[in-house]
Amino acid sequence: MITLIDNAHILTQDPDHPVASAVACANGRVLALDQAARSLPAGETWDAGGRTLTPGFNDAHAHSVWFGQTLLDVSLDRATTPDDVYGALSAAEPNPDGWIVAAGFRPSGLDASVDIAALDRATNGKPLLIKHNSGHAYTVNTAALRAAGVDPADPPEVEGGEFLTDDNGCTGVLDENAMRYIQEVTLPESGAEIGRALEKATRQYLEWGLTSVTDAGVAGGWIGHSPREIAAYQDATLHTRMQVMVTMDVLHAVAGHAADGPGWGLDGGIRTGFGDEWLQLGPVKIFSDGSLLGTTAALTEDYACCAHHGYFQGDPSQMRSRALDAAASGWSLAIHAIGDAAVDFAIETLEEATARYGAPSMPHRIEHGGVVRPDQIERLRGQPIVVVPQPLFISAFGDAMAEALGPKRAALSYPGKRLLDASLVLPGSSDQPVAPGRPLDVMQAFVERRTASGELYGSQDRLTPAEALYAYTAGSAAATGWAGRKGQVIPGQLADFALLSHDPLTTAFTDISVDATIVGGELRYGTI
Repeated sequence: MITLIDNAHILTQDPDHPVASAVACANGRVLALDQAARSLPAGETWDAGGRTLTPGFNDAHAHSVWFGQTLLDVSLDRATTPDDVYGALSAAEPNPDGWIVAAGFRPSGLDASVDIAALDRATNGKPLLIKHNSGHAYTVNTAALRAAGVDPADPPEVEGGEFLTDDNGCTGVLDENAMRYIQEVTLPESGAEIGRALEKATRQYLEWGLTSVTDAGVAGGWIGHSPREIAAYQDATLHTRMQVMVTMDVLHAVAGHAADGPGWGLDGGIRTGFGDEWLQLGPVKIFSDGSLLGTTAALTEDYACCAHHGYFQGDPSQMRSRALDAAASGWSLAIHAIGDAAVDFAIETLEEATARYGAPSMPHRIEHGGVVRPDQIERLRGQPIVVVPQPLFISAFGDAMAEALGPKRAALSYPGKRLLDASLVLPGSSDQPVAPGRPLDVMQAFVERRTASGELYGSQDRLTPAEALYAYTAGSAAATGWAGRKGQVIPGQLADFALLSHDPLTTAFTDISVDATIVGGELRYGTI
């Protein structure tokens, strides 16, 4: 059946036909626009009432299971004092495994640090796991350390991570690879738990106008939830299209014919691109460094706030070798690189992968780009490499990031306009739930680039509203290997739309609501 959406202000994101007033779709795809659409025998007609229709939004870097769990775990996102934290925990019920799990924690948002002894009292001896918003640290209590086999008075040294200590022993803060000790006793999670989180997350996505999301790290590492996580995606009720990146430690040697060369990937030779328009395997995710807020991102010079410059999460030569093995077997690479030293590593690795094996069918990616120097952007020009920044980090964490980096490097942080000026693809992404994930808010952050205190942050990278909208639609489609197949309202592309209350080119994104979300021509949220 053909569905006609008429009386709409359609921002197609097609430079050759930027605005339309009607669109017809069938079998999940766009058939025609304007009079050509109206001339088709529509079985159903929806009147948009003059409202603005755009392609569905596409978040190119999020964490959906984690986000879904934040909607189910104890929430600390409004905590501003240690007492707020203790009060929320003391009222919490443990999960089926006997742990109290909390999320949405921003230590920098508190007026003082939490105390491990006070956490012990608040949880009444139950093991506690608090997930930091950054994703790069946990706060735990004494019972959790003991459950993980860690002596609270004398925690071990960890390569690529740390148990923070004071005169009394472990403070309860674990960063980077130290988190694996807790994960050894809390993971894997069941497929049913993962599915429940995915259903919750993707239902929320629809309310935000999201029709496609890429999950940046599943099935392994400190960010995965189960070795069977992809199976959980297959079994889950997903309300949006999903692309998943497996983490590098999931890949292994795969035997094959000598003529095919060495294999490195998943059993059966499954690799980037496997799947369909609803659930697809994306690049392999590689963590090269940590975070700016934790001062674990790898910089070329010391932080402004402390006398060190961060570190890599592993030996760079070994990381590069494994990355090239994966590229040789047809994997696209997505390298988490926040500090400029890590961005150097990522560019060099991706350049070598491209020189050896050619441009991949799905672009290679640099995730985040917390500090990207002008020479690095120039080096990326013309390369099949996409930088995936998160502009809402600026309003959420910008003041703290500026303090850590100093003004010179803050001006080079999380680029936007500079990427477009270099003719590079710019996608939209949130890193939800590290930062809030409502696309309209993220687009406004692309345009404003102001911290919570109102300071401009890298003003040279501000976008126009039109550029921000394009990034979250056609830009993300290109970054995820779907250019020309979704992200625009063009005949032949997927019929994924967001119906907005106002035109984002004339109204601030934050003043707009999503009235309806359509996926594959099907109304999945709201009314028309």
